[in-house]
Amino acid sequence: MSWVRFNRLFARLTPVRPVRLGTARPIASITFDDFPKSAWTRGGPILAQHRARATYYTAGGFCGRTVDGTVYYDAQDLRAIAAAGHEIACHGFAHQATPTQSFRELTEDAARNAEFLKPFLNGGAAESYAFPYGAVSPRTKKFYARRFTNARGVHPGLNSGRVDLALLNGVSMEKRCWSREAITRAITRARHDRAWMVFYTHDISDDPSPYGSTPAMLSEILDRLAQAHIEILPMREAVKAAIG
Repeated sequence: MSWVRFNRLFARLTPVRPVRLGTARPIASITFDDFPKSAWTRGGPILAQHRARATYYTAGGFCGRTVDGTVYYDAQDLRAIAAAGHEIACHGFAHQATPTQSFRELTEDAARNAEFLKPFLNGGAAESYAFPYGAVSPRTKKFYARRFTNARGVHPGLNSGRVDLALLNGVSMEKRCWSREAITRAITRARHDRAWMVFYTHDISDDPSPYGSTPAMLSEILDRLAQAHIEILPMREAVKAAIG
């Protein structure tokens, strides 16, 4: 087992903020990691068409940049997202795998991203966090649990019964692992278990990266949730609804 996988497994087995979900109904969240500009310019109109609000995990170091061919968001996008009622959340400033960072590096990066996001949050602080690359350790899990109401990883699954708000499960809707059958099973189970489903992806494009989705894929998820009468909430609101 690789060091990354070992840390991730150990983190999952180390409860930090365990709670029992008390929602009387299933709920869902749509989230975008990093985030590529297309998650807003292509994804935003689709969300608006479905009257859905999402969570955009923002890495401050990507603002206004193009990295490895991916065009990322800019300040105008952040202002538009906030105005539309979407959630601006934290994904670290430098977008580094957290287990590789010292306590000092984690602290400095968290402070830098908080300062970067403050103007777009009316001087406030982000409530939700997602681990870059899904890389997490018990140490970094505890670090971020003190700073955010919820944190999401990439371990596949729903969130129901007793969960750890410091490391929530996710449901990928990325092209590399897209499966209508898996999504059908997840929605069916979410309705039965009154679970919280957290979908995640990156870019939205007709020809997305392996970590992104097409507009049709995003629309299909939103349509399926509407047909199942599952409410879609940004992470900061979903966590409050989920714990009752």
